[in-house]
Amino acid sequence: MPTLTPEFTFRAYFNVDDIGPGPFGIRQVATITGGEFSGDRLNGTVVGAGGDWLLIGPDGFGRLDVRATLKTHDEANIYVQYHGFLQVTEAIAQILGGAKESTEFGGQYFFVNPRMETGDERYAWVNHTLFLGQGRAVAGPAVEYLFYRVDN
Repeated sequence: MPTLTPEFTFRAYFNVDDIGPGPFGIRQVATITGGEFSGDRLNGTVVGAGGDWLLIGPDGFGRLDVRATLKTHDEANIYVQYHGFLQVTEAIAQILGGAKESTEFGGQYFFVNPRMETGDERYAWVNHTLFLGQGRAVAGPAVEYLFYRVDN
């Protein structure tokens, strides 16, 4: 049976541009403006271009499509891309609109499956590791995740 091992926490700050309703749902583009991550093996900041092309469906769930670059404390670059589901509760909608509250982990369905890539040999293990993240919305606006490594 697989187990989930805590790997690191991840926080990203963003600005939201509301595209509005379209043929597939309500589109919001969140441009990542910074962030940080920390754990026993991974520590650093979010750098460069990044964003989330969130699509909110009529079922009340957002489909996340996120890309970002992580720079470790020792200057390695790691590309991360993840998809997932975010239950757009009233609290989530308010935070996306600029409210100053935060949600709790487990307060809504909010899970992602990050895939990471790097050419840096020190972190090559991320290239063949499956991760699962549980998220929450944080005032800022920002998102915070607990990222777990899937072990067998």
